[in-house]
This record gives sequence, structure tokens and C-alpha cells, in this order.
Amino acid sequence: METELKFQVPPERRVALRRAVATARVERTRLQAVYADTPDHRLAAAGLALRLRKEGRAWVQTLKGRGDSLMQRVEHEVRLPAQAGVPALDRSRHEGTPAGALLDAALGADGTLAPLYRTDIQRLHRRVRHAGAVIEIAYDVGRIVAGSQSLPVDEIEFELISGPAEALPALAARWVQRHGLWWDVRTKSERGFRLALGLHEVPAVKAAAVTWPEAADCLAAWQAMLSSALGHALPNAAEIAAGTGRPEHLHQLRVALRRLRTALVLFADWSGQPEPVLALEARWAKVFASLGATRDADVLTGTLGPQLLAAGAPPSLQPAAKPIDDTGSMVREPTFNLLLLETLQRAVAGPATSAVDEPAGAGPVPLQGAVRQVLKKAWQRARADVLQFERGPDELRHRARKRLKRLRYALEFVASALPRKPMRAQLRALGDALDALGRFNDLHVADAHFRQQTEPEPAAWFALGWLSAQRGPALRDALRSLGRLDKAPKVWRRDKKK
Repeated sequence: METELKFQVPPERRVALRRAVATARVERTRLQAVYADTPDHRLAAAGLALRLRKEGRAWVQTLKGRGDSLMQRVEHEVRLPAQAGVPALDRSRHEGTPAGALLDAALGADGTLAPLYRTDIQRLHRRVRHAGAVIEIAYDVGRIVAGSQSLPVDEIEFELISGPAEALPALAARWVQRHGLWWDVRTKSERGFRLALGLHEVPAVKAAAVTWPEAADCLAAWQAMLSSALGHALPNAAEIAAGTGRPEHLHQLRVALRRLRTALVLFADWSGQPEPVLALEARWAKVFASLGATRDADVLTGTLGPQLLAAGAPPSLQPAAKPIDDTGSMVREPTFNLLLLETLQRAVAGPATSAVDEPAGAGPVPLQGAVRQVLKKAWQRARADVLQFERGPDELRHRARKRLKRLRYALEFVASALPRKPMRAQLRALGDALDALGRFNDLHVADAHFRQQTEPEPAAWFALGWLSAQRGPALRDALRSLGRLDKAPKVWRRDKKK
């Protein structure tokens, strides 16, 4: 497994970064590589990258596999003996390795390889010691070339050679703070493949099921939640930061950060250090709030705007879409990237103290028992707001929706620890309630927007009247769905009662 973190370098910081890397112990190496795939792109579809690279005067064939979207990838590297001319790619060089098995599965018996794109990189690299680890810092500048098209490369990598994994994000955080770097999980091979195929945008990444380590304790389960949320957030954040993001990338980034905050709030005790974990979540809350304006604008332009026009509203009422570039600059900021790295540190760090303890100090709570405790407490807090939803103020209604969202994400995190059939029924009832509450909330957001527009745009009164007519039926739908949710069996109860 290759363990590394890669960051893009802001143009205005390149000179200072190069000076920081190029100490007296730095090495300089030219890296010229050719990446190959089949005509039908089987390797790219399997998340594999096969390259032949000239490193100075030596040739190296490398096969890399899909990683964890954080900092690990399967890798097998073969240094070739000195020879005249350019060696040929040979898939047999990877036989008998985990990476080679992935290659054979992707290619089959008839997979014919051909060059797809190439890279030409000037690398400055040196090794440092940090927090008990040896880490290689490599600053790469060059180009990715596919036919007549090319992309610039200006990025820095931190690769763990030996030592504790948490040292890697800790060192990277220092460089992010100093040089304004932003974390990019897109590999050179991924960027090259897109260039060769003319792919200007890719689908947003959605949440994957959480896989807990075998015989996981509370700490390991919690760290798996953090890793899952980061693996969901990082690819979408990278697209937004790179300027290739679309509204769906932003939506998925917001969902990923909600999942992350759920793990930090509801499961803080599982970390063994609840106070700093809750402080981390509070900092994430401030960042998350800054993403809300863009999401609200998307609701107005993409959902309610067309409905208003269909109802007879003048075109002047259609709100302008908020540029996603505004979000891109925020995602590139050190504040955002330092929070990501601090979260990663907690996801890979060893135990600092004992796991969740019984109130009487009798020893660790069994994992399934700890799961039920968390879910029961989360439901009790949400239900207190649900029971007041009909006549409660808008602030309480908004809080009820947030608490139910956290309950849903918590259920998804721990799904593997509870019976499957009741879990599906519980998630279905919760999903129906959240859909109804989401529609009601969108009307509230739109009402607040158009109330601010009545003076410059008198036609906004039309929108307010239409929204008022929609609000009653939406509230009744929300109350019906909340009633069904309240009566549904609760998966965290062993007797399946409420």
C-alpha cells in the first residue's frame, strides 16, 4: 500500500514553495512516463493505472489500484534492468501480487494495451523526519499530454515511508498553513485519462456503505465513520476546488459534511476524547454554514423558480444562480483543508484512552449496546421537537429537521450492527419524513428570500402569495409523515416497540 497525500499549489505561492522544498539535501529527478490502457479503457473502469516511467536513467513499471479516497492506494513497482532503448510494457511483471490480480481481472485474456497519454515531470524531492515517521516530500512541475491536448502539473506530495500514519496529515497541515495548499485526491492518471477522453466533468461521488473492521471496538467503528465521510467529501471538494464542480458536487459535499458532523457529535464519546472532538465539530459547523447560501440559491433557481413561473410569475422573479466558483475559493482556503487534515488525523490515530465506558466504570460497553444507546438518545432529542412541530416556531422546526437528519446518518453508519429488515423499514419512514420536511423548509427559505425583494421588485408579492398557499398543504404532509415515523417500530429497541 502506498500512503500519500497530494496538494495543488496556488500560482502565487509557487516560488516560496519551491524555495522551501529545495534545501541542500534535495534531489532533482526528471520523470517521463507513458500510461497505457485497452481501447475500451478497461483499466480506467477498474480504477487501475499502468505506467512505464523513466526516472533519471532507470526504467520502472508501476501498477496502481484504486485506493480509499484518502491516502492509501494499492501499488506494485518493478525496477527494470539496464537496457538499450525503451522497454516494452509487460503485464506479467506484476504476477503473484495483489495489484497483479486486479490487473488480470480487468484485462482478461485478450486485453491489448496501448499508450493513452504521457507525463513529463521535473521532481524536487527529499526525506524528512516528523513525529516518529520518515516522510518524502516531492514537488512536481510539468505536463500531462494526450495527443494535441495538455494539462499543467504543479503539485506537492507527502508520502509515508515509515512510522505512524497520523504523522502524514500532521506534517501536511504545516505546509498547508504556510503555503495555502489545497488537498486534491485526483491522481495524475485520473487527470490524464480525462484529458485523453475529453471528459470535462465527472459525476459527483455519493456516500458508500460504512465497512467496520472485523471485531471492531467503538473507536475503530468511529474512525471508520470518519473515513467514510471523508471519502465521500474529498472527491467532490476536489472537483469544486478545481473549477470542474457542478451543483450536484456541492450537494454531495454538503451531505458528506453533514455525515461527518453526525459522527463527530453523536459518537464523540467513542473517540475516547469527546471534548476536542466536539470542538472540531464546532469549527466544521462554521464552514458548513458558508455553504448554505449556495444551496439555497440552487433550490430557488432549480426547484421553486420553475414552479413559480408555471404559476404565472413574471420572469423577473427568477433568482440568479449563485456561482459555484464562490464555493471553490472557500474549498481551496487553508481553513477548510486544515479541518480535513485534522479529521483525517483522528481517523487514523491510535487509541489515546480507553473506549466508551459504563457509567459506573465497569468496563467497555459492547459495540451493539453502544450503538443502541446512541440511537435512542438521538431519537429522544429529535422526538421532543417532533411533538411540537405543528405549533412550534420556525427555529424549532428547522432544528427538528436537523436532528432527524443526524438520526438518519447515524442509522446508516451503524446499519451493519443491527437487523437488516427493521433497519430498512426505519430508514424508509425516516426518509419519507425528511422529504416532507425538506419541501416545507424550501418554502420557508423562499419566503425569506422574496420578503427581502418586495421593495426593489413589487412582483415579489406574487411569489409570497403563492408560497403562502403552498405552506398549509406542505405542513399537513410534514405532520402526517412525522406521525407515521413516531408510530414506526424503533430498530434500536430490542423489543421493537417505540
